[in-house]
Amino acid sequence: MTTQKYLQIKAREKANKEQLLQCNPYLNENSGIYILRRKDEEGILYAYVGQAKHILTRLAQHLDGYEQHIDLSLKKHGLFGMGNYGGWTITAHEYPVEDLDDMERKYIRQLARQGYQLRNKTIGGQNKGKVSITENKPAKGYYDGIKTGRKQVIRELRKIVKYLDVAPHSGKLAERMAERFNELLKE
Repeated sequence: MTTQKYLQIKAREKANKEQLLQCNPYLNENSGIYILRRKDEEGILYAYVGQAKHILTRLAQHLDGYEQHIDLSLKKHGLFGMGNYGGWTITAHEYPVEDLDDMERKYIRQLARQGYQLRNKTIGGQNKGKVSITENKPAKGYYDGIKTGRKQVIRELRKIVKYLDVAPHSGKLAERMAERFNELLKE
């Protein structure tokens, strides 16, 4: 990594930390559990529970990340405040590092009982006993997108052809193309 790239990353991290402190000035770099909560326009409650050795830095990484569902949701909905009433609120509780797994599980269970839809993929913890909450579907790649697009085009063509008279021009090439078109519609 170049020095310039490193400096850019650190500048973004600093800006993210400042934004987080505006949302919750009590955040710090101690170890503990952080909880993100939001309520959408329909009144549905969402939550995410995480653990960190350095809470403020971990939250700043979420704001800059693209890998986890919560990272993307933070980008989409933003943080609560300054007119953004559908954004995520942040609370944090300090605990020693050795207690983080148990406390993360405790808060996940507690929020689930309170009716929050959890954005966590597991029941929490970094140690043994880590159990999945949601089905881990493999990420869709480029070729999966191509297949999906093809299916959508075929579906749309079927609808259109119902209202058209499609007849090939004369010639062998036209006949072959008409056959390919009909085979496509049969997929």
